This record gives sequence, C-alpha cells and structure tokens, in this order.
Amino acid sequence: MNEQIAAETIRVFIALAPPDDAKEELAQALRSAYDAHPCLRWNRIEDWHITLAFLGELPRSTVALLQPPLAELAAGRRPLRLALRGSGHFDERVLWSGIGGDLEGLRSLAGEVRTLVKAHGVAFVDRPLNPHLTLARARRDDTSGVVRAAAGLSAFTGRTWQAERLHLVGSNYGRGPGPIHYRDIDSWPFGGTG
Repeated sequence: MNEQIAAETIRVFIALAPPDDAKEELAQALRSAYDAHPCLRWNRIEDWHITLAFLGELPRSTVALLQPPLAELAAGRRPLRLALRGSGHFDERVLWSGIGGDLEGLRSLAGEVRTLVKAHGVAFVDRPLNPHLTLARARRDDTSGVVRAAAGLSAFTGRTWQAERLHLVGSNYGRGPGPIHYRDIDSWPFGGTG
C-alpha cells in the first residue's frame, strides 16, 4: 500500500540551477574539503540547485496542473545574473554556498513562483527565502566538518552566470541508504527582456 501511495505522489520543488562550468568552479574550490571531510554526505554536483519554493509531497496530477502556469511565468521573466559566493552552515549540520548577484530579482521570482503555486491550490510551508546551494550534510554525531569546511570556503567568489531556466524538480529519496537524487520533471527558459 505504501509503495502505491508513493507512486501516486512525488516530492517537488521549484528551483534554479547554476550552469555546469559555475558548478565545476565551486567543485574545484571544494577539492580539499572533500578530502579533509570524507564523513560528510556530499551532494552530487549534478544535483546542486537554488530552491525557490519547496512544495513537499504532491499528487502527480497536481504537479501536471502546475506545469503550464510555470512555463508561462518563465516566458515572461528575464534571466537572472547570479554567482556562487562564500559559504556558511545551518545548525552546524548543513554546509552551503551563498548566492550573489541579482538577489532582488531572485526574491521577486521566488515571490511570483510561490504566489502562482498558492493560486493553484497547493498548500506548502512558505519559509523565508534564504538563497543558497546545499553542498553537504553532517551526521548528527559529527558536525565539526561542516563548520571547518564552511570556514575554508568563506572567501570563495565564483564567476557571474545567467540563470536561464526555471526548473520543476522531483526528488528521489530512494528506499534505503544512499544519497538523495533529483531529476527535472520539466524546465522552461526565461523569455522576458525587461
């Protein structure tokens, strides 16, 4: 029964994704942290993203209803110029890279996305936007690696890049141990010029 329910729902969020070369630039800066802190659960580089709205578990039919209005929203928005900058941690357990660049535009986009989702009857916990890219998580009994890795990456300043697509992402938590994997359900290019 639980497997049937899981097949009918999907964990969903709406996000932006840095381009591969910007992610690789950050991964290069993280090389020594990967070696120094192997006990951290490092997110896969292909899964790095900037969450605009985390919607949680949704019926697949609801996800399908969100796709046309999200495509329309993206078509009317201009690309954002962003950068990966600095580092920090949440509760000494989650290591993240900060976001720089057009933060006003990023907050505006997140607000529009959240308003659209609510207008289509999807209830979700609307937390304040804290723009970041999650890099790794610590086990409860060993958080020192996150703090040290954040300190080592605090001066990182990546190149500026353009966020050109809005992504509707599903997460696959698997049915057992192992990393979280994400996949695009759909994505749409930003088409606006203003």
